[in-house]
Amino acid sequence: MNTHKYFFPAVIVLCGMVLGLITLTSSPRVTLAASSVAVEEQLNPLQITALSSSYPPAIQQWEELISRHATQYGLDPNLIAALILQESGGNAQAYSTSGAVGLMQIMPRDGIAQSFMCNDHPCFQNRPSMQELYDPQFNIDYGTRYLANLISKYGDEREALYHYGPYDTGYRYADTVLAIYSTYQ
Repeated sequence: MNTHKYFFPAVIVLCGMVLGLITLTSSPRVTLAASSVAVEEQLNPLQITALSSSYPPAIQQWEELISRHATQYGLDPNLIAALILQESGGNAQAYSTSGAVGLMQIMPRDGIAQSFMCNDHPCFQNRPSMQELYDPQFNIDYGTRYLANLISKYGDEREALYHYGPYDTGYRYADTVLAIYSTYQ
């Protein structure tokens, strides 16, 4: 009897069950990390290119981090650079009036964002802290993983960017980032 033909499918089922348990029993931060495995497998690594040298120096200074994390999550570094250019202009210490922090302008769990309520609890309670988000390496990793998961969830970059950006701008934000992306590709 050939038992090896059942081994691979059993391993796949077991891995799926473990990932399912992680997703059901963990915080959104762990869920985001676990779901990035699925994102990495879905995106075509052949689509990944080098960061364009035409980006301004404020973006070029982050080239190594942008390229590393974009590649890790299966995204084009130029898309991440376009988002950073739009969000912070490459300023790792950027802080918006809405409370978003760092290069990719992510809402933290603390600061003024802790007072934003959603269904009787803080909207961003499972997000990283401001201190974590001011670290460029952490910010680019978290923001890139977040965007990759949105692309996986919504199926395209424009829809993902719509959900990444400010809620009061409609698709203008997404279209602006995509225009920057197109300009520097």
